[in-house]
Amino acid sequence: MNASKLQTPIEYLKGVGPQKAEVLKKEFDVFVFQDLLNIFPNRYIDKSSYRKISELREASVEVQIIGKITGIRYVKQKKGKRLVADFEDETGHIELVWFRSYKWILDKLKTNVTYVVFGKLNYFNGQFSIAHPEIELLETHKNKGRIPLQPVYPSSEKLIRKGVSNTLLMKSIYQLLSTAQSVFVENLPKSICEDLKLMDRAEAMRHIHFPKSLDHLSKAQFRFKFEEFFFVQLRLLRQKIVNQKKIKGYTFSKVGTYFNEFYKNGLSFELTNAQKRVLREIRKDVGSNAQMNRLLQGDVGSGKTIVGFMSMLMAIDNGFQACLMAPTEILAQQHYEGISELCESLDLNVAVLTGSSKTKERKKIHDDLMSGELHLLIGTHALIEDKVQFKNLGLAIIDEQHRFGVKQRAKLWKKNDLPPHVLVMTATPIPRTLAMSLYGDLDISVIDELPPGRKPIKTVHRFDSHRLSVFQFIRDEIDKGRQVYIVYPLIEESSNFDYKDLMDGYESIARDFPMPKYQTSILHGQMKPEDKAYEMQRFAEGKTHIMVATTVIEVGVNVPNASVMIIESAERFGLSQLHQLRGRVGRGAEQSYCILMTGKKLGEDAKTRMQAMTQTNDGFKLSEIDLKLRGPGDLMGTQQSGVLDLKIADLVKDNQLLKTARSYAQHIVKNDPGFEHPEHQVLISTYNQLTKGKTIWNYIS
Repeated sequence: MNASKLQTPIEYLKGVGPQKAEVLKKEFDVFVFQDLLNIFPNRYIDKSSYRKISELREASVEVQIIGKITGIRYVKQKKGKRLVADFEDETGHIELVWFRSYKWILDKLKTNVTYVVFGKLNYFNGQFSIAHPEIELLETHKNKGRIPLQPVYPSSEKLIRKGVSNTLLMKSIYQLLSTAQSVFVENLPKSICEDLKLMDRAEAMRHIHFPKSLDHLSKAQFRFKFEEFFFVQLRLLRQKIVNQKKIKGYTFSKVGTYFNEFYKNGLSFELTNAQKRVLREIRKDVGSNAQMNRLLQGDVGSGKTIVGFMSMLMAIDNGFQACLMAPTEILAQQHYEGISELCESLDLNVAVLTGSSKTKERKKIHDDLMSGELHLLIGTHALIEDKVQFKNLGLAIIDEQHRFGVKQRAKLWKKNDLPPHVLVMTATPIPRTLAMSLYGDLDISVIDELPPGRKPIKTVHRFDSHRLSVFQFIRDEIDKGRQVYIVYPLIEESSNFDYKDLMDGYESIARDFPMPKYQTSILHGQMKPEDKAYEMQRFAEGKTHIMVATTVIEVGVNVPNASVMIIESAERFGLSQLHQLRGRVGRGAEQSYCILMTGKKLGEDAKTRMQAMTQTNDGFKLSEIDLKLRGPGDLMGTQQSGVLDLKIADLVKDNQLLKTARSYAQHIVKNDPGFEHPEHQVLISTYNQLTKGKTIWNYIS
């Protein structure tokens, strides 16, 4: 078979046909022969060894046994009957059981003939059994070519219903591999293959499906995991080089009056060394003639906003405008109020634009932006509307960027002849391996120290049965003049169950903390923006003692006097979100507390999360644990899933291999970005396919 034959439509493969082809296309994106080869097994059934019945010890394992059927009988049960065959070898006895297709099976079974039986062990009432085993005559078993490690492919009910069984996939792939060995051309440089002792591609393709041994399987998996990581990293790193060379940016040639005036007289505190380091990195970026694309990571309360504001001053000092885009109106309003205060002594014009901005306000903002009178614009996704045009946008800051899709962010680029410098900020610490794969094309800065004087938040886990003592603690804190958040989980904005949960909680709090001594606010996503703003303002001014809310307060709420965060049903939150919520307190000089409330019955993952939260305040440590528990897709949401559509590699388990792959990709991109070296020519075909936007395993062969 030549390479072009692998592009044959899948319906023409023997045993497939139009109906099965249709379901393969829908379920697996299998359109041509080559796509089928890139469906890798989920696991392998070891049929290389045989067990004696007396050696069987545990249920739920798959075993292979040689023996004879000594008797066959029907056994009545509550509904109908089951067929039971007594199966023996020289060491013991086991039952083979069928709950359906009795007649067909009964006609095939013979007593006192040697069979090979394979299946999953069950153990009940002191007796081992195998339900619906694979069974064949020993003579037949010996004569046919055996597959010692049998592949088990991903499946679904639709596939099985349409006759696309594991056996069909196995036979089809075996058939393709038998005729296609010579078409798997090497796509990695010889030096890398020799350095890492990588298995040859054709051999790896054969052993990933039908390994001769566990050692062969391990080498084939290593080969494809490396290949997958390597090409993802190569694309990200090369894109970064191309962006830096081809995408010109505005050069901020000076640090001028606004920046220096604010640094000398506007700061009421000393910047941390980490903040100074990040500002130097940003200054270097915007001073070059390439567009800045930098990700700024910093834990909750580390001072990212002030770094963002001072970056904006660099833009204004050089005659440009700047904008900051936030994911929610609450956060946009919070940024606007904070930045307006900072701008008072600098005589700068700043405005806020959100979905609820009035028509008259919008018109003035649009006019002032075009005239250049407006220096800074803060807003939500309303900033990317076509009507919003800047005179000269020099810097765009995107806060909590993972809440915006890539296409949304890209619209900011089109606001100018040259794209503005982009600073992406997140308070969601991202594990290093995930950052490499999601943001490998960005430069990354980390603010890894908190401002001096901040007391670590004390976090405790309490069961619902401790609620009375928790309420007493709340009263004691309020008596000291502090304020309290009580947060309820909100899985979906429209969920009636979650809304009811919140309202029940609010009523319970109102009973236990009655007016007029205690004032309670409520905040949730179904409220009108003006009502949300009113309730937040009351809490911020200290007019209410308790804020009962959903996760709308996860980001952007800054009330230094709030010292207690109670998180109800904490087991329903991921670690990252728990950490974000905890970060709403601890912003003042007083000791702050986070209390995680749960029921008694907790799963293992929930226990791990509660334990992690009580043991550390380090967001990066928590993000690593979260990655292990939830995986990259759940951790970062769906917007970035295309980048992480990994078929075989695992960001958590294979993180060392990811680093190795990245270092090889870095070396090539640094020394030969155009793949001009003869040894690097093999990369071009696969790389070109990757940059067309296909996921890696659609073209890897």
